[in-house]
Amino acid sequence: MRLAQGLPGFWVALPGGGLRVVQLVGPLSMNAPGWLLCLKGEAVIDLPDGDFVRLRAGEGYQLASMWDVLPTRDGTTLLLMG
Repeated sequence: MRLAQGLPGFWVALPGGGLRVVQLVGPLSMNAPGWLLCLKGEAVIDLPDGDFVRLRAGEGYQLASMWDVLPTRDGTTLLLMG
């Protein structure tokens, strides 16, 4: 499977299990625990307790419950491990 075959805004599951990649084109809601790593661009994670986290390229954050993410730069790409 090639990542280039994925559509922006939709998760692509990588072979080997547990890894998914998405290029954000707008807000995205998830209920998936794990580590979220920003591969490119910048995103804001909205957490259920009213807090938020800003991720820049190369930064990651461990998520435990429901969350929303919004890209703040074009071409933002995220990797979810979990």
